[in-house]
Amino acid sequence: MFGKTKAFSGFAVDDIPAARRFYGETLGLEVTEQNGMLTLHIAGDRPILVYPKPDHTPAPYTILNFPVEDIDAAVDELTRRGVRFQRYEGMPVDEKGIMRAGGPLIAWFTDPAGNVLSVLQQ
Repeated sequence: MFGKTKAFSGFAVDDIPAARRFYGETLGLEVTEQNGMLTLHIAGDRPILVYPKPDHTPAPYTILNFPVEDIDAAVDELTRRGVRFQRYEGMPVDEKGIMRAGGPLIAWFTDPAGNVLSVLQQ
């Protein structure tokens, strides 16, 4: 039934202008706005809908992962752009916020609505 449809994902935020600045300016993604919602245009031609939800509660898991070739360079650049990396109990990270044990190198951060994102080295 859906084998040939072009599916897309979406997530909520509590402040569309803040999300537009973060995703467009801080992360450097192409962002368009229509009908009070944003569309993130991610490489691979997979749009992601960002919609307003005033009583938004962030999901307790990572909603979006950005694969990178060099996690140290990506974390350094995001830090220069004002991104703060998360530290979670039981997840040992280095001084930059990168977890280097047990799987791919990964570092988590949040958008202004508290949604968890990551960069992970391929």
